Amino acid sequence: MTPPDVAADLSLIELFRNAHLVVQLVIVGLLLASIWSWAIIIEKLFLFAKTRKETGKFEQVFWSGQSLEELYQALAQRRNTGVAALFVAAMREWKRSTEREGGDRAARPMPGVQLRVEKVMDVTISREVERLERRLTFLATVGSTAPFVGLFGTVWGIMTSFQAIAASKNTSLAVVAPGIAEALFATALGLLAAIPAVIFYNKFNAEVARYAARLEGFADEFGAILSRQIDKTL
Repeated sequence: MTPPDVAADLSLIELFRNAHLVVQLVIVGLLLASIWSWAIIIEKLFLFAKTRKETGKFEQVFWSGQSLEELYQALAQRRNTGVAALFVAAMREWKRSTEREGGDRAARPMPGVQLRVEKVMDVTISREVERLERRLTFLATVGSTAPFVGLFGTVWGIMTSFQAIAASKNTSLAVVAPGIAEALFATALGLLAAIPAVIFYNKFNAEVARYAARLEGFADEFGAILSRQIDKTL
């Protein structure tokens, strides 16, 4: 059995307190990275769930046959995201392009209207994708670097164990265990920070790709609607 004093020395708090300053810095850094990663993960889970819900609700109203002008008026005065933001941006550009300088409705759309609307929708899609991707780079960084930071702490802890052996000329468990334990602790923290970051980074990247495709699909469909409208007025 492990002696009581050795077991006490191997508790997580005692491991941190007795660890070398370099290993303590590694442990603190990995803990902060893990906490911030989970904060990002939780925020993104809520964000994507909200985005899916709002998109489904908007598409249901959009394809219900409601007047585009009425829908635009209902959405134009509030902050919109996702597909609703795409629709409002396109309609705003459409209305600007089909009105004369004096404010009267033009009898026919000016040349290049559809091209300008498509450009506005492309810019809006880029902004929405950027909004969803915000802070995902941090998850990628943690996922790729945390294991190596933990490995650095591991190597330093093993070096500390060898130095303790050399200083005491004793290879007993009481001499070797603290250094080895703090080394393994740093490794575990590195994996604890990296594994969730990698898993959720890949998940969120896939979510962003699917949503970007959904935005582009809506832009194509709405562009076709505007194209038919233009053809009717020519």
